[in-house]
Amino acid sequence: MLEIKSLDKPDERRDFPRGHLEAVHMTGLDFAVAVFEPGWRWSESVGPIAGTPSCRIHHNGYILQGRLRIRMDDGAESEVGPGDVFVCTPGHDAWVVGEEQVVVYDFAGAMAQSYAKAAG
Repeated sequence: MLEIKSLDKPDERRDFPRGHLEAVHMTGLDFAVAVFEPGWRWSESVGPIAGTPSCRIHHNGYILQGRLRIRMDDGAESEVGPGDVFVCTPGHDAWVVGEEQVVVYDFAGAMAQSYAKAAG
C-alpha cells in the first residue's frame, strides 16, 4: 500500500477563535496542522467548543514556528518552540507566547479526529 496526501489540500479545516486546524485522514494516520494566532489560549478559544475545563486530547507534536506554553492540570508547566518535539497527555491548557503565530504538527491522531469539535 502507498497512500499520499498533500497538506495543500486537507480533508477538513476547523476554524476557532484565533486559530484553525487542517487535517488529513489516511490509513493508519490522522495528521493535523494547527495554527494559533497571538492571543490564542486553549481555555478561551477551544475550551468552550470542547465543553471541558482542560484539553482532553493527547498530543504528539512538533513545533514548526512560534512558542507555546503548556500547563498540565497538576501544575507542571513548560514552553515549546521551533524544532521541539513533544508529548502532552490529556489534562492541560496552552497559550501562545509572544506575538508570533504558532504552527504545530500533530501526529497523535486524536487532534485530527476530534480537536475543536463540540462534545457530543
